[in-house]
Amino acid sequence: MKTIKGPAIFLAQFAADAAPFNSLQHIAHWAGSLGYKGVQIPSWDGRLFDLKRAAESKTYCDEVLSTLATHGLQLTELSTHLQGQLVAVHPAYDAMFDGFAPDSVRENRRARQEWAVEQLRFAARASANLGLKAHATFSGALAWPYVYPWPQRPAGLIETAFEELSARWLPILNAFDEAGVDLCFEIHPGEDLHDGVTFEMFLDRVKNHPRCNMLFDPSHFVLQQLNYLQFIDLYHPRIKMFHVKDAEFNSSARQGVYGGYQPWIERAGRFRSLGDGQVDFAGIFSKLTQYGFAGWAVMEWECCIKSSEQGAAEGAPFISRHIIQAANQSFDDFASSGSDEAANRRMMGLE
Repeated sequence: MKTIKGPAIFLAQFAADAAPFNSLQHIAHWAGSLGYKGVQIPSWDGRLFDLKRAAESKTYCDEVLSTLATHGLQLTELSTHLQGQLVAVHPAYDAMFDGFAPDSVRENRRARQEWAVEQLRFAARASANLGLKAHATFSGALAWPYVYPWPQRPAGLIETAFEELSARWLPILNAFDEAGVDLCFEIHPGEDLHDGVTFEMFLDRVKNHPRCNMLFDPSHFVLQQLNYLQFIDLYHPRIKMFHVKDAEFNSSARQGVYGGYQPWIERAGRFRSLGDGQVDFAGIFSKLTQYGFAGWAVMEWECCIKSSEQGAAEGAPFISRHIIQAANQSFDDFASSGSDEAANRRMMGLE
């Protein structure tokens, strides 16, 4: 067993134009002052990070790591959630997802996808230059508009979507393999990879690629009413990243998992600050420790009630309380009687 590293914080929800959230130097000082030991950086936010430069310059990467170290921080991973989303976009979402791309490729589906693939390739090289072992992203979605089949889905529709999805991602997975970095898809509603079954469908089509792995975030399983503890039992060999995020699900006679088109604060399923929701973090940290998860516990803050400042301040001590120092010996070693093979055979009457 291994002890999970942490606490760490994903910076995406905190980056802003005002200090201390407008530069890596300032936001690192802020995170370190709250007790975090690591940060996960959103690669698309130029206020904090230059992805292309990191892919091309080891010197720049060393500067990034030095900046973080000044404040007692390590870099846990990079994220390309927004760019990964653009690797596969159903036409129904073109207008909404165009906002994730630069002006030069908007309203041009092919150019936008090529830009996204290039960004992922940059991320593979940047991660290697930074000495990272895992990377976070989204799969994108071609089949998501057909998740609830009415009218009945035509035969082969989902298979076609997953064949295309895997064809787009396989070269990217190979690029990450060349870089020696695991590519971790966040299992997330809105993505074609949103539960265990869909991940298996994709994994089969990329021929069980060794770099095809998962970012485990239990909040998305609460909102789907999926058993996240059994999920760890089934998929722990592929879980290489961990977002510590809370959620709650309170169904009623008026509303269930689909949320009735309501804003977040009025949905049956809501993301909450750590400790304010229903996620069994004691169970999760126990399971991950049991299976030897060696990565970081990274807080992702999203809450429709509590402020980000309070959520961030509470996050580090919350994670620290849940990290289990993995045992390095058996609790009953004191009662060991000592033996050898010959004695074992005598005890069973096998002399």
